Amino acid sequence: MTANDRETSVDVVIPVYNEERTLERSVDTLLKFLRERFPYSWRIVVADNASVDATLEIAKRLSSQHPEVTYLHLDQKGRGRALRRAWLESDADIVSYMDVDLSTDLEAFLPLIDGLVHKRYHVAIGSRLKKGAQVERQPKREIISRCYNILIKSMFRNRFSDAQCGFKALTREAVADLVPIVKDQHWFFDSELLLRAEQRGYQIFEVSVAWVDDPDSRVNIAQTAWGDLKGLFRVRFS
Repeated sequence: MTANDRETSVDVVIPVYNEERTLERSVDTLLKFLRERFPYSWRIVVADNASVDATLEIAKRLSSQHPEVTYLHLDQKGRGRALRRAWLESDADIVSYMDVDLSTDLEAFLPLIDGLVHKRYHVAIGSRLKKGAQVERQPKREIISRCYNILIKSMFRNRFSDAQCGFKALTREAVADLVPIVKDQHWFFDSELLLRAEQRGYQIFEVSVAWVDDPDSRVNIAQTAWGDLKGLFRVRFS
C-alpha cells in the first residue's frame, strides 16, 4: 500500500428497496471486509429508494453506530435513480456499488478498484461471463442473462462482457461525464451507462467474479426484461 492509496477515497453505495431482513447483516459483513482488507479510504452509503418497511430506520441506526456508514433517502423507487443521486453527490475519488445481498464475492472488490487506481481505467465492472468467473444461479436466469448480453453485442458490437452484474466502479471524472447523459432511472441504468461509456471512448476494465444467485431477489424478471429491451432500442436509435 502506498501513501497515494491511503489518500484515495472510495464510496461503496448499496442501493436498497425493502431490505429490512438483509441490510444489517450485509453491512456488518462489508464493514468487516473493508476494515481488514481494503487499503483505501472508504465509506459505505446506503441509498434507500422509497422503502416502505424498516429499511430506512435500519440504515439510520447503522449510520449512528458506525462512522464509516452513511445513508440517503429518495421518495421515488429506482435503482438507477438511487445510484445517480449517490454518485453525483459524492466527493470521493472513486464511486462504486454492489447489491445488498452481496451475491458477488467481496474478494473481487479490491481488484476492481485497483483497476481504476493503478491501471488508470475510469470504468470497472465485475463480470460473470468473463473467463475465470464462477457462477451459481438458476438455469432460467442464466439463459436470460446470456441471451441479453448476446443481444447487446449484436446491436452495439460492444467489448464488455456482462452489462448487468451489480458490481461496478467509476472515477469521479467518469461519473461527471457519463451519469448526466444516462436517461434510465431503473434496472437499465447499468447497461446504458456502459454503452454510453464505450460511445465516448472509455475502455472498461473487467474483473472475473464469483457470484451466487440470491433466491430472494427483488428483481421482476419479466418487467426488467421489457424495460431493458425498450432501453436498448432507445440507445441504439437515439
